[in-house]
Amino acid sequence: MNLLLLRPDDFIKPSQVQIRGRRLRHINKTLKAKTGDFLKAGLLNGKIGRAEILCLNQEVADLRVDLTEQPPPPLALNLILALPRPKMLRRILQAATSLGIKQIHLIGSWRVEKSYWQSPFLEADKIHQQLILGLEQAMDTQLPEVHLHPYFKPFVEDKLDAIAGDTTRLVAHPVAAASLPTTQLASLTLAIGPEGGFIPYEIEKLTELGFSAVSLGPRILTVEVAVSSLVSRLAYNLESDSRKTHNCAP
Repeated sequence: MNLLLLRPDDFIKPSQVQIRGRRLRHINKTLKAKTGDFLKAGLLNGKIGRAEILCLNQEVADLRVDLTEQPPPPLALNLILALPRPKMLRRILQAATSLGIKQIHLIGSWRVEKSYWQSPFLEADKIHQQLILGLEQAMDTQLPEVHLHPYFKPFVEDKLDAIAGDTTRLVAHPVAAASLPTTQLASLTLAIGPEGGFIPYEIEKLTELGFSAVSLGPRILTVEVAVSSLVSRLAYNLESDSRKTHNCAP
């Protein structure tokens, strides 16, 4: 936990919070903090600053907070992801959040097991937990939105074009001839399939909407590795534009 992420209900005064539970245990056992120490802190969907520990024991921590900084700018990337195995999904959500992605769409695909959609890991509170862990890791406060679309065809035909808007549209595909773009991108919608990739019909439907198929190379990667590798390589091309957008926002 690189950032003490605060919720509105933590505040007992305008500039004072009380912390219990998991975050308190981390302060005591991992950080081994003591009264008078300062921690990096931020308000969920708000600003970042520091928190001074006023009182600390095994039951509660009282901290005085001063939040004056903006969080890191979001990555100008919409992630369209075929639903992975539930246990892998937790790590992917954390990684995507820590990379600055704010819009995540989990979709059905022919190679996605239907049973995955019944997983308790897709419950709203379970997803929220993973997003929080990703924010704490990356010292960010802006919570991503995660949308569930179990059926591929209705999602592509009825929703995807509006989601992608005027962004550059790419679909990762293991057998694609084209490699990743190296030019500056203002914004991006990136579709990543299940292990083994989307089937030809799904690639066809995506290309009809203007998605260009690109590849990381001949190796078949796990979804977890593919997400981190693709986003990391593309993020540099998006970074300056996302910062400009952030700085110009009112």
